Amino acid sequence: MPSLNKLIERLGIPVHNQRLFLAALTHSSFLNEHPQEGDLMSNERLEFLGDAVLNYVAGALVFERFPDRGEGDLSELRATLVRTSSLAAFARNFDLGAYIRLNKGEEAGGARKREALLADTFEALIAAVYLDSGMETVRVLALPLFEQRLESVNPNALRLDYRSMLQERIQAERGITPLYITIAERGPDHKREYTIEVLCGQERLGIGEGHSKQAAAQAAAQAALMYLDKA
Repeated sequence: MPSLNKLIERLGIPVHNQRLFLAALTHSSFLNEHPQEGDLMSNERLEFLGDAVLNYVAGALVFERFPDRGEGDLSELRATLVRTSSLAAFARNFDLGAYIRLNKGEEAGGARKREALLADTFEALIAAVYLDSGMETVRVLALPLFEQRLESVNPNALRLDYRSMLQERIQAERGITPLYITIAERGPDHKREYTIEVLCGQERLGIGEGHSKQAAAQAAAQAALMYLDKA
């Protein structure tokens, strides 16, 4: 495994507290296998903070960059920047997978290449940068990555796909796929209305209605995303 100093050099930012960055790279499975390092937290708490910081930076960027866009388009643009696949790609820019501290089981299972783990570790790294040097250094690190990602997005072709957004989030956070169930149909054939619920395991995340099953499912997914944001 490459040294932490090599990663810090690769990041190109000032680092004052290396323990924060070590924690950002430490998976909970590693601590379970190395109890002697119990004074070091895993990166799970840092992931939480890093997610919030990245959403703020991405939101501010698209707000300033696209002054003529409404809330829906801005939300999708921000989601494009902070979705799992984007964050995993950012992590690969720094070969972050090589630095993650894992237990032997996760290592053997190829965890270093998993998109969800790479994305989580990048979030934790951003939290470490924020706590160590503040928001301006986060911007120095994150904005070039966001700018590059935006170059591949066509703002004029934006269409909100709440189902895809929900599936990506649920698979990343819970490792399963949401299930959509039609719970009601009513009205004449030419003006049918459907009610669909979306489940995560046994938990109902949202309900939506529409004049097609596709529209109802999109509405249910949108409701689920709002529910998860408030949870």
